[in-house]
Amino acid sequence: MDNRAEIRDFLSTRRAKITPDQVGLPSSGRRRVPGLRREEVAVLAGVSPEWYTRLEKGHITGVSDEVLHAVAAALRLNDIEREHLFNLARAAKPARTPGQRRKPHVSASMQRVLDSMTGAAAFVRTGRLDIVAANTLGAALYSPVLSNPHHRGNIARFNFLDPRAVDYYPDYGGALSVAVALLRTEAGRNPHDPALTELIGQLATQSEAFRTRWGTHDVRAHKGGIKTFNHPEVGYLELAYDSMELIAAPGLILTAYTAEPATPSADNLNLLASWAATDHPAVHSPTTKTRTRSVYLTAPDRRR
Repeated sequence: MDNRAEIRDFLSTRRAKITPDQVGLPSSGRRRVPGLRREEVAVLAGVSPEWYTRLEKGHITGVSDEVLHAVAAALRLNDIEREHLFNLARAAKPARTPGQRRKPHVSASMQRVLDSMTGAAAFVRTGRLDIVAANTLGAALYSPVLSNPHHRGNIARFNFLDPRAVDYYPDYGGALSVAVALLRTEAGRNPHDPALTELIGQLATQSEAFRTRWGTHDVRAHKGGIKTFNHPEVGYLELAYDSMELIAAPGLILTAYTAEPATPSADNLNLLASWAATDHPAVHSPTTKTRTRSVYLTAPDRRR
């Protein structure tokens, strides 16, 4: 991905969201662009207009952290947007060695942890939204995603390219926006990831809904909250989710869904667990056709 274009578009879209009134600047006079002008951001950040213009054109290499913090404050970036700006700055620095990212994998011990979470639908994903491991209930919850081998276990491919997604998500538009914001965040962290570039290219080519949302440059942290599903086997589910990064496996995120006790969603989640324990059609793993109770979606790490 073009890092300079990413920086330019991210800063310009953030600038367009802020009005002069919000930052105590005069709002009189005719404006050709929405939001703040470049020179107004420069004043707020304490830098010259020429310098900020150069920054917004993507020339971010060598910029100090202090200046980036000042720009972030001027644009009123939230925590995840601020982190995204710093990720873009780091990505602009020449890499010492190109290297090749290791294929994400889940250790056998982590799979046992997933399997022990019998009351929760748990899975592990990459920043690209690839599901790489799950417990039985997690695989059942995401069975529409995993049942089509063309999606390769990728939530974003399902969301944008599978017509079943419209019914699977009660808030379909919100689910699309969240997926794009998570991919945009990952693009800031790993702009040279070829698998991510391939995924974004595929979605941009085949989905107008993706292209529209991708252009907003919104980013997001997905740490916890409420998510709803309309599962084809059990119906409506309102689930709390909690996500955490795996220290032992950098780049992987574990997410667990639970239902509020004594609610219809808890009943439906229990029904889904019963369905998962019966002889229902096996899900398709991206790398294996063998179905077992432990759902490996990439080869487990067997090293001692």
